[in-house]
Amino acid sequence: MSATETTPAMEQARRRTGRMSGAEAIIRSLEAEGVEICWGIPGGAILPLYDAFADCDHTVQHVLVRHEQGAGHMAQGYARATGKVGVCIATSGPGATNLVTPIADAFLDSTPMVAITGQVPTHLIGTDAFQEADITGIVMPIVKHSFLVQHAEEIPWAMAAAFHIAATGRPGPVLVDIPKNLQLTEIDFAYPEQIDLPGYSAEFPEDDPAVEAAADLIRHAHKPVLYVGGGVINAEASDELILLAEALQVPVTTTLLAKGAFPDSHPLSVQMPGMHGSKYANWTLHRSDLLITVGARFDDRVTGKLDAFAPGAKIVHFDIDPAEISKNRHADVSLVGPLTETLPALRDAVLAKHNAERIERQLPWLLDVQGWRRDNPFRYRKGEKLKPQYVVEAFDRALRGKDAIWVTGVGQHQMWAAQFLTIDGPRKWITSGGLGTMGFGVPAAIGAQQAYPDSYVVNFDGDGCFQMTMQELATAICYDVPAIHAVMNNGWLGMVRQWQELFHGERFSETNLFGTIPDFVKLAEAYGCLALRAETEAEVDAVVAEAIAARRPTVIDFRIDHEEKVYPMVPAGAASHEMLDEAWDNEWVEEGV
Repeated sequence: MSATETTPAMEQARRRTGRMSGAEAIIRSLEAEGVEICWGIPGGAILPLYDAFADCDHTVQHVLVRHEQGAGHMAQGYARATGKVGVCIATSGPGATNLVTPIADAFLDSTPMVAITGQVPTHLIGTDAFQEADITGIVMPIVKHSFLVQHAEEIPWAMAAAFHIAATGRPGPVLVDIPKNLQLTEIDFAYPEQIDLPGYSAEFPEDDPAVEAAADLIRHAHKPVLYVGGGVINAEASDELILLAEALQVPVTTTLLAKGAFPDSHPLSVQMPGMHGSKYANWTLHRSDLLITVGARFDDRVTGKLDAFAPGAKIVHFDIDPAEISKNRHADVSLVGPLTETLPALRDAVLAKHNAERIERQLPWLLDVQGWRRDNPFRYRKGEKLKPQYVVEAFDRALRGKDAIWVTGVGQHQMWAAQFLTIDGPRKWITSGGLGTMGFGVPAAIGAQQAYPDSYVVNFDGDGCFQMTMQELATAICYDVPAIHAVMNNGWLGMVRQWQELFHGERFSETNLFGTIPDFVKLAEAYGCLALRAETEAEVDAVVAEAIAARRPTVIDFRIDHEEKVYPMVPAGAASHEMLDEAWDNEWVEEGV
């Protein structure tokens, strides 16, 4: 079910009327939007809502977290796994401000989320009252919209508007701030039948000339590439993308957030481009003469030095958000609209004229790209110490063919997972892209697992990331959330260390965690988790198998080589095709071998 579809239960909830408190009206609004689960922590300004959770008969499960940031990232994990709107709740002041990071993360990664915050009573707003913070003002640059409810009667409308805005167009976060006294005020509840928001529209006119212009550029190109971003996953347009790519017979590169939008194992895939992307993806983009850009935003981690990115390429740009068109790179042809409609239209237009001749002309280009992929796989050098890439491959082998969802924190482990996991479907890969939020992994994995209890959820985390949100293991235990947390423990803030070694003369300033890291096995056992450790390759397969079979909250402490780096790497300020790599003086170890 998409975020905007309705069910019979939702329709029944939307017909509900009656006298009730503003707090109960919030819950009835959640039911009307089909919300099954939400995450939060009570506090003074939101206590009436929690009273209503306890007192009224409802269908919404509330999950008590240990930190508001955890609530936000759990809502994100749920939203990214399902495509539905995630919901998080916090009290005023510090509770609300603790949601700022997940709200910003959701904004940059186009994740649909509604954050509900309590506020001090209306008569105290502006007096610097206890735990007062202007949260609507604070989040203004990082939300699609925010509401400060002024009257209790506005609650149903504000909630309906928030969900509508979060789920339509380019998805994103919306905040609803509700003063405590309005939660206590009784109203006559009626859920709005429709939402009319002047200045906001998710409707897009057909643009046949743009489709034909894009098709014409494709017909005349010799080295076209499909450059795919996370917008394809948000649009549920993976099937349409595959049909388009196969009709065009062009290479496909998928950004970090688009991993799974096009199957990694597909012969046309060149996988991830950018700072730690594949050599063959970056070479393909650099040498192309046409970028067919679909739901991507030309961010700096992909492009590197912008004026050197795909210098000989014309740009076709399809997106849902007009603000992204020509923002970073001028588009020769653009089309704004739902990708489920625009991609089939482009495919039909290309197939209508001389497609066989075009494919034959472009065959040498495709053969070149496929040769680059064959000859330049992601690789690493085995040694005496445990390599993190081997750990990723072990999980990939163990869960191949099973219903698995992969989550990561941010850092080296994130890139190793992106490089060495094979993901062939959408919404199976959840990571923090635009904001790069350390601490994302643990709570996001919990949210994804609660969305799909029967799936296998694995969070690849770093020892630094893990310690930022590891308190949410308590949430996992309390709600029996069997996600596996694979901690790549190298005793350092690894990605920062890599930069210090390569670009700062090996001045390792404040990145060494040795001596300060807790025993993760003992810590996990203290929470009640299954706790395992592996220090050698010989131990990896056994602990992976045990963790998968256990189906309980699990932490695995992988003691990896602290000197291992992520390669390839595009240095800051360099062009995307100017990649650093290690000198390879022995046999390559290829992906999956």
